[in-house]
Amino acid sequence: MASAPPKTEPSTSPPLRADARRNREKLVEVAAAAFAEAGVETSLEDIARRAGVGIGTLYRHFPTREHLVEVVYRRELESLAAAAKELAASDAPDVALEEWMRRFVDYIAAKRGMATSLKILMDSNASLFAEGSGILRGAAENLLRAAAEQGFIRSDIDTTDLLHALSSIYSLPASAEWRDRSNRLIGLLMDGLRTQK
Repeated sequence: MASAPPKTEPSTSPPLRADARRNREKLVEVAAAAFAEAGVETSLEDIARRAGVGIGTLYRHFPTREHLVEVVYRRELESLAAAAKELAASDAPDVALEEWMRRFVDYIAAKRGMATSLKILMDSNASLFAEGSGILRGAAENLLRAAAEQGFIRSDIDTTDLLHALSSIYSLPASAEWRDRSNRLIGLLMDGLRTQK
């Protein structure tokens, strides 16, 4: 006799149709790029237009700008965590760590663009940022430990050291060369981490 399927909690909202899900994903993708390029004050109408949907569709998915910012922030965190696993599975540990840090620059770019709205969210949803901090720490720790255990990098650097070094990039002045300068700093950081093999 076949066993009964496991019970699941009822969903708070019905699942999205495939086209609605695609629209939502496209809006989040376009918003992330727009916030990184021009900041959170980017016109929502422009985001909708670039995503190929009407402004009504944007508001159906994201009733407020802060709601859109929160979803984009979560997406960036989840992408960074997924990248850590993918890179660890496909590259040498030191290469995986360096590439992940370069992706961290993309995360910082998006976060800088959303700074004002993120401050508002922090006041109302502190758990979101505690969760985000844990996600980043776990991803960095796994990559750092693997590279150190295999002798690719120094073993006297811990996750807190690495995240403080990476977070300092956030304080670089905004300029046309911000991303190039940030990537040069990643190279400098990796030169300091690597052991001679």
